[in-house]
Amino acid sequence: MKETTIKVKGMVCGGCENRVQNALKNISGVENVVASHDTGIVKVTARDDVSENTMKEKIEDIGFEVIKD
Repeated sequence: MKETTIKVKGMVCGGCENRVQNALKNISGVENVVASHDTGIVKVTARDDVSENTMKEKIEDIGFEVIKD
């Protein structure tokens, strides 16, 4: 298992957090997701074979912007 931290722009409420969490939980191998609109940070616990790019694409697919480092 690995924990990935992703910075996300556009989450403004608890509903946004839920949308991000639910979208990421639908990825096979994702075990846990915690999103915070206050900090703009999403923490994902997933199997090692789950690609960070897959997670970022899923977030962008539902209308949020991933902040590139």
